[in-house]
Amino acid sequence: MADRLAKQLAKFLRKQRGDLTFKQFSRKVGVSDSTLHRMEMAEQNVTLKTLEQICDRLKCSVADVFGE
Repeated sequence: MADRLAKQLAKFLRKQRGDLTFKQFSRKVGVSDSTLHRMEMAEQNVTLKTLEQICDRLKCSVADVFGE
């Protein structure tokens, strides 16, 4: 299940990033560009605190990320 959730988060982040660079988008969501890259590759475990921060900064809910 964790792999499936990581892949859903990765897909969501790639979609939200659009044409922004890793550096630009990482600043927007408040994580390092290397962490963002690992999250987009579904290789990074994400804490609930980090997930909450990302959702706050993107003005979305956790349901928006995992609701598909």
